[in-house]
Amino acid sequence: MKKTVAFFALAAALFQGGCGIIGVMGTPSPSEEKFPAEYNLAGQKDKRILVLVEQPAWLSTEVSMRYYLTKAIRERIVMKMEIPPEQLITYNELAEFRSAQSDFLQLSPVQIGAALKADMVLLVEIENCELYEMADTGYYKGSLSARATLFDTAASEKLWPTSAKGKGIRVGFEVESKGKDIASVRLATAAAKCIVRYLYDCLKAEFKTSDETENIGWGN
Repeated sequence: MKKTVAFFALAAALFQGGCGIIGVMGTPSPSEEKFPAEYNLAGQKDKRILVLVEQPAWLSTEVSMRYYLTKAIRERIVMKMEIPPEQLITYNELAEFRSAQSDFLQLSPVQIGAALKADMVLLVEIENCELYEMADTGYYKGSLSARATLFDTAASEKLWPTSAKGKGIRVGFEVESKGKDIASVRLATAAAKCIVRYLYDCLKAEFKTSDETENIGWGN
């Protein structure tokens, strides 16, 4: 009788302990925790997407950040959301349309997206950008601020963010020693990360980037 009671007591203890173990195993570790997407673009794999980067004509930088930023955003969408690259309208398609349209600057993002048969348009408006060599040293300093907005082409409505303005981001660095091209890629890569992270369930460990800054750049 005592053996039977002991057996059932042990079984109960193991069962309770097992549930505890299962509970712990079911809880994400800190490295697996995620920030939920503000808009789940990752769930739109059947949609054609246009990344439309606008760079003001008055911008003093010699670099076409429009190209670098478009490329970086497209690559990050493909990598992090596993959206097929063929669902993203190419930079060349957009460039050809831009050069063929005399009234391009008067078209809205939705009109441009519709003309290119895009279901969604991710508009990124560069507000300011500086990239310059520091006293002929070969070292570059850079900063960039931009706003991002996602539109539904068919409905002609904004999908993200919920605020009246686009999602503001600011990135920058004090020193880049590998030349202007690498400095340009670095700025664009940091900006792309800061924009795209809101559009899929992003790991908390990957949410921030060392080049995201509050003391370089311009206010929201």
